[in-house]
Amino acid sequence: MMKISQKHKWLRKAALSFIIYHLSFSGAAAQSDPIIMTVNGHNVTRSEFEYSYNKNNAEGVIDKKTVEEYVELFVNYKMKVEAAKDAHLDTLKSFNDEFRSYRDQQIRPSFITDDDVEAEAQRIYNETKQRIDSTGGMIKPAHILILLRQGDDQAKQEAAKQRIDSIYQALKAGADFAQLATTLSDDKASARTGGELPWLAKGQTLPSFEKVAFAMQKGEMSEPVKTEAGWHIIVMKDKGDFFPYDSVRTDIHRFIEQRGLREKIIDDKLAALAKEAGEGTTAQQLLDRKSDEMAAKDPELKYLIQEYHDGLLLYEISNQLVWQKAEKDEQGLQAFFKRNKKKYAWEEPRFKGIAYHVKDQADVEAVKKAVKGLPFDKWNEKLRSTFNADSVLRIRVEKGIFRMGDNALVDREVFKKDTTVTPTKDYPIDATYGKLLKAPQECNDVRGQVLADYQEELERQWVAELRKRYTYSVDPEVLKTVNNH
Repeated sequence: MMKISQKHKWLRKAALSFIIYHLSFSGAAAQSDPIIMTVNGHNVTRSEFEYSYNKNNAEGVIDKKTVEEYVELFVNYKMKVEAAKDAHLDTLKSFNDEFRSYRDQQIRPSFITDDDVEAEAQRIYNETKQRIDSTGGMIKPAHILILLRQGDDQAKQEAAKQRIDSIYQALKAGADFAQLATTLSDDKASARTGGELPWLAKGQTLPSFEKVAFAMQKGEMSEPVKTEAGWHIIVMKDKGDFFPYDSVRTDIHRFIEQRGLREKIIDDKLAALAKEAGEGTTAQQLLDRKSDEMAAKDPELKYLIQEYHDGLLLYEISNQLVWQKAEKDEQGLQAFFKRNKKKYAWEEPRFKGIAYHVKDQADVEAVKKAVKGLPFDKWNEKLRSTFNADSVLRIRVEKGIFRMGDNALVDREVFKKDTTVTPTKDYPIDATYGKLLKAPQECNDVRGQVLADYQEELERQWVAELRKRYTYSVDPEVLKTVNNH
């Protein structure tokens, strides 16, 4: 069954194919574009068919189709989309919201320019500069730290104070600050650079540290200062206003990309354009118009957008009539299994049951008694509630339909193979319970296979119905010219 994540992967693949196909398609679009087929009264141009055929039969595709073989698949695809439209799935708000979200990923970048990004970078810079300069500017301190940890006793606190005082006295006597920071500071990161810290603005370090540091003058050294981290001696290496724009421009542009601010720029520009247009114009309406304009000028974009639209419709209608229908149709699934039971026969017997490990010998039989007579799919819950419901776990269990080689304990106990079983820690007693089957007895024994086959059966029936409901025709002469014109 096609899962939601698969749908998203398909849509990303469609976007990628758009970029690749652009290289080969643009020349063909400029030429005449005859009708290659008609499905339910809707014409399909040769270029649209070529777009789909070339994308799905590109290099690396395992099951490549000839043009003639692909026609049948393409007609089925178009008929399924027609069925979705007849079911009015394309009118649902949920569908249109999702379609636009994918389509707009292609359209939104057309509303932004390098100048717009630069203007946002300038705005961020100016706001940051104003905030920092108005609160004291930037400082470039160096420090020596003697660390104190929360909860240190009185003796450790006194020892730290004595140590910072002795360092301070050494500095006053002419000792080299960078050398002492390198050898004595507990801040090992800054110690590697002689105690130097990066340029700082207010709010980037401890308030008690900032209070002293921002009041210092360039070249000044502080007395020992106590903060939440311990004792510091601070030297002010430099002070100044915020950095010049050119020195931080690259970092700001990187920040814009990493934080997704490019999308905010687009949102702001769309809002401004909508307001400028007046008459209740919305940003979504601007996107819709832009999409139509771009698709009219760019055929490959037109087909990509159509692929998004039709692909989502195909997913929704297939989910309703095939994938989810098969999963929910338990009666139909069971009947399908019975009709095709021979198809699911195993080449070798399999063990349907549990391999389990217990602490107490009495639990070997207790486990068997607990699940005896219950449906196989209820065993796990019964064992959990009976043996592992409290904080003391009494058993370790592996449940399944085991082939030879799947489980060492099953191989030894059921298939009678000379197999070494690694002891399970704290659960020294091993046992198995279940039955050896020559072939699957019920649908659930091979449910995954049956479900996939039942979905294929529903798909075939659906396509047959569509072929009766909708008419189509293919122009054989135009078909001969595919990728050859």
